[in-house]
Amino acid sequence: MIARVLSDSVDHPDVEKLHTRAVAIDPGISIATVYRTVRLFEEAGILDRHDFGDGRSRYEAAPEAHHDHMIDVESGKVVEFVDPELESLQRQIAERLGFRLVDHRMELYGVKLDSKSGLSSRNES
Repeated sequence: MIARVLSDSVDHPDVEKLHTRAVAIDPGISIATVYRTVRLFEEAGILDRHDFGDGRSRYEAAPEAHHDHMIDVESGKVVEFVDPELESLQRQIAERLGFRLVDHRMELYGVKLDSKSGLSSRNES
């Protein structure tokens, strides 16, 4: 059931949000069960844990395809994005430093641009 709640999530919930959603399906589930299950899923590589700087561990099902995160520091909203140019640049930097890039995690933190400036954010989900 916790796997179902995670797979249905379009956000990056913390354990408390997962527990709230699980209780809506099965009122008998304890928060300790959610914590244990999340830890087991993380150890098994089924889900990824993120710390977006808000003091809470947040989770998402391990993605099939790589993506990065933009975090709105005012609202806490997390926007997932993929940028092929950025991915290429990261590989180039690794090679320049004498490495073959095998993995990375990127989290960008920002605030919304003023809508009067004519600029807007893209790839919001």
